[in-house]
Amino acid sequence: MAPREGSTSRHRESGTHDERRNGHRKKKSREHGSRRPESGAETTGSGTTKGLSLDALAQLNDYNAQNPAPSEEPRDPNKRRKKRRPKPPQEQEYIVVEEDAESTRRERRRRHEHGDEDREARRARRRREAHTDDERGESSRRKERRRHEAVTDHETDQEVPRKQRRRREAYTDDETDHYKYDPPGSQGDLSMKWTPILGRIVSGAIVEEGRAVPGMRGGAGSKHSSYDSYDSILNEKEGYYKPRPPTNKKKKKWIVAGVALVVLIIIIVVAVVVSKKNAGTDDKKSNLNDVPKDSIPPAARGTYLDPFTWADTTDFNLTYTNDTVGDLPVMGLFTEWDDSAAANDKVPALDKPWGDYTKKPARGVNLGGWLSLEPFITPSLFNYDSRLNIIDEWTLCSHLGPKTAAATLEKHYANFVTEQTIKDIVDAGLDHIRIPYSYWAVITYDDDPYVFRTSWRYLLRAIEWCRKHGLRVKLDLHGLPGSQNGWNHSGRLGEIRWLNGTDGALNRQRSLDVHDRLSKFFAQDRYKNVVAFYGLANEPRMVNLPADAVVSWTSDAYRLVRGNGFQNQIVFGDGFMGLANWQGKLQGLDGLVLDVHQYVIFNNDQIVYTHQKKVQYACDGWTEQTQQSMNRATGFGPTMFAEWSQADTDCAKYLTNVGWGNRWTGTYDSGNATLDALSPRCPTTDSSCSCDQANADPSRYSATYKKFLKMFAEAQMVSFEKGLGWWYWTWDTEDAPLWSYKKGLAAGILPAKAYDKEFNCDTDVPDFAGLPETY
Repeated sequence: MAPREGSTSRHRESGTHDERRNGHRKKKSREHGSRRPESGAETTGSGTTKGLSLDALAQLNDYNAQNPAPSEEPRDPNKRRKKRRPKPPQEQEYIVVEEDAESTRRERRRRHEHGDEDREARRARRRREAHTDDERGESSRRKERRRHEAVTDHETDQEVPRKQRRRREAYTDDETDHYKYDPPGSQGDLSMKWTPILGRIVSGAIVEEGRAVPGMRGGAGSKHSSYDSYDSILNEKEGYYKPRPPTNKKKKKWIVAGVALVVLIIIIVVAVVVSKKNAGTDDKKSNLNDVPKDSIPPAARGTYLDPFTWADTTDFNLTYTNDTVGDLPVMGLFTEWDDSAAANDKVPALDKPWGDYTKKPARGVNLGGWLSLEPFITPSLFNYDSRLNIIDEWTLCSHLGPKTAAATLEKHYANFVTEQTIKDIVDAGLDHIRIPYSYWAVITYDDDPYVFRTSWRYLLRAIEWCRKHGLRVKLDLHGLPGSQNGWNHSGRLGEIRWLNGTDGALNRQRSLDVHDRLSKFFAQDRYKNVVAFYGLANEPRMVNLPADAVVSWTSDAYRLVRGNGFQNQIVFGDGFMGLANWQGKLQGLDGLVLDVHQYVIFNNDQIVYTHQKKVQYACDGWTEQTQQSMNRATGFGPTMFAEWSQADTDCAKYLTNVGWGNRWTGTYDSGNATLDALSPRCPTTDSSCSCDQANADPSRYSATYKKFLKMFAEAQMVSFEKGLGWWYWTWDTEDAPLWSYKKGLAAGILPAKAYDKEFNCDTDVPDFAGLPETY
């Protein structure tokens, strides 16, 4: 804030050096709250006539009354005047009464305009008028000072070197208002000394408002103040204050700017280095550089066929085409392929027949949670406020909206599974892979919020990577129109509207239409060696659907797929009916395989098994079921196990749906009293049940727990290999280690190679190799 009119807040704002020096020696003439007298004029000691305000006149009168001037003889103009010697520093208070003629004229004009005012009215007016002080400006005051002190020191009549004069001026700015400068007595010595002013000299208006309290910034609770606290250093040895070094604000600005520039340069350099490092490796669109944008027809630009809209173009053919097979696009596929690769030396290359799966069972893994979202596999996609009720892919896409959903999911598709994923699966000794996907890879209906056909492109590329590395593929339609089970991994949690309800017949036909397109596409010669199994429907929930309707639809779908030319094996789900109940059904359909998913943790009666019981059940119970199902006299016939896990709890976050809790600790609340588990279901069935061990990082597992997990996994492998083989659920997860084959390998709780199992149910089950008898 600028100084108020009629007051002096700087010691050296105007006047010659003599005038300032004399002004410092005038006694303080007005106490806090005193009235200002009428203004007048004064002739200064140097002969310069200046107008004084009422305050200055009152101060001068009081001073003269208390300190009468000594009589002097008239000065002889011919007599040479002696130079005054500067007095030594004295500890006394000073007050400045200098005021320029302009301030006096303004004071007279105000008195003429406003007449007599009481103190409160005058104080209020002066507060309003204080803002007009900016008219003078700091720059004009400095110009005036430099004009008077240009090159001569008035005490010594010597020329002051410009550099030294500027240094002196630096001390007269904002930092040293409470010091008086006195040049030393010796002629020619221009070093600075400072006399302390122990009482801060402030304007009258500030004194009236109670702000002249040294050391208190801003005064007595004032809203505005021109008073600043002392900022100096006490030199006890010399007995007076020394000012802090002058602040060169311009220099500081240049330093700050320089530092900022250096930081900016460093950031740019690092960005360039990182960019170069990632070029050709992490750049997922680098192969677009050779594709002219005008090669994409205007009608196709911005559509799912335009590669310039793809988040990842790695290993895609970017030559535009609108060709389709089965009404599904081939955009992104190369016209040539090579089926000569083998997953490992234990299995044949793709272009060689696999042979009998009962003699050479499949050993595979799922790419779960990738093209069909599942909250427990990628919980980061579902971490929202529970009040938003984002619990599946339907609600997620609805919440995000078309544009954001498309960007979010394609980013997930591009990063969750890469070619390195396929390489790692091969290195683990696996030879088959199951890829779940959903109907919106083909088509969307009505108000579907799903992202249309983006997953189709990634599905096709993944198959090409599997071909390159010798993996055989099992296709799995995980989500059907209307939802075939009402679970979140079908796309929409809740009502089953496939073969059921008012839209049941419509969704029945829609799901057949989807298979009509898919089977025509995958019946191409391109896929005869790499797509070994074609799945019709994942986990139709036959306990809540008419069993006959599901069997009928399965028969129709099989004939449709076969009729479109797909020659490899076709798979249908057991529907949780119990393997014995499939005996005699869907017979005479060549190459039809029953798919069974085995878990002990989604059943209130099995999750309580101890570790010992779980291993024994895998060896005995599931082996018995496998053999029963494989025999057409007691079961369906050809049976595979396309989902299983070594998880012994249902503790993983969101495993049982978002916000439903778990059976292990007795927090599973689905709203269905017949299925809920509101008391702990771990083996001890008490308050000691905890998810800490299961959800911990595998590096923290105890040796005993690791031994159990490996035995449990290998016991299942042995059992399921008595059928057509197995596919572990799933390859990787964000958080849930007991559901991740990748994390299990790293922790040593799975065999390093899937074909190198050490466990034998016949020899290892009886004594469990030292495994504790109880949980």
